[in-house]
Amino acid sequence: MLRRSISGKHFGKTVPGMKWSRNLNALGHGIRLATRIARASLERPRIDPPPLDRPARIVEFEGFGDNPGRLRMLAHLPSSTQGRPLVVLLHGCGQDATRFATDTGWLTQSDRLNVPLLLPEQAEANNAARCFQWFMPAETTRGSGEAASIAAMTRAAIHRFGSDPSRVFVVGLSAGGAMAAAMLAAYPDLFAAGAAVAGLPVGAARSGMQALLRMASPGPEQSPDAWAAQARAAAPPNFTGPWPRLSVWQGQADTTVAPENGTLLTTQWRALHGLPAAALTEQVKDGVRHQMWPTARHPQVELWSLPHMPHAYPVGDRVIPPGRYMAPAPIDATAAIARFFGLE
Repeated sequence: MLRRSISGKHFGKTVPGMKWSRNLNALGHGIRLATRIARASLERPRIDPPPLDRPARIVEFEGFGDNPGRLRMLAHLPSSTQGRPLVVLLHGCGQDATRFATDTGWLTQSDRLNVPLLLPEQAEANNAARCFQWFMPAETTRGSGEAASIAAMTRAAIHRFGSDPSRVFVVGLSAGGAMAAAMLAAYPDLFAAGAAVAGLPVGAARSGMQALLRMASPGPEQSPDAWAAQARAAAPPNFTGPWPRLSVWQGQADTTVAPENGTLLTTQWRALHGLPAAALTEQVKDGVRHQMWPTARHPQVELWSLPHMPHAYPVGDRVIPPGRYMAPAPIDATAAIARFFGLE
């Protein structure tokens, strides 16, 4: 991963040949990654775990409003929802909404904290690997595509569940993490905060091939203000703030989404909030680095960097069957994100 950050530089000058070689290597990695995803999609009927029984309080809603993205609206409802916060969960590629909510521990948190969960689900008809299409402008622009569908079902959930509209949050993994960041940018008036696990910056890619390139080789190289401008461009023209808060999680052994993407996403959101480059609060425990801006008591942006963590959601000491993009870690991301949102 370090080679990506320095291979295009030589004594402070860009070497065109080396940069071109870096891009070719990244593109080759992206093509190999695409081949693995496509192969997994074709083989999935033989390797998927058995269907998960849907918990009694997970229900499907139809007719929730405009659905240009052709997504399913599922929800997990605790015993009481009136006046409570709402959490929107966006699963990763190859996952389904119910299993993702179960494996991450958000179903347990929902019942414990009395917080309903909205579970948008991607369809194979949209994407063969069931990835939210965070890299397609037609799917992330406010008022169109999958973003519009997620926003419509979020508004419907607020109305039907009697949720507190000032405490609506979105969490996602991988493609769902990148889509969560895109939703915060396009609908900053709808969400109070979000969390992206192994996600990418808003505007990092505008096509499937470019997405694969940026997953392997983060970029483009531009200033923090330029990154912030890409997020601002996605918002309503008359939006003046405040911007949603963001919790970023990135494994340092991730070979699917290069760890530098977590740093770039943090940079983008930090610049959006007008925060300094250096974290004003930093803690390290069990090798996990936790940086917060501007303070630990009221962070607007935070970055969790986990050593040895692959492309997966950190589940603490819980045991999850392999193949579900969940991994043990010194910290349970769901519990920490719930605290960041103020749900505890």
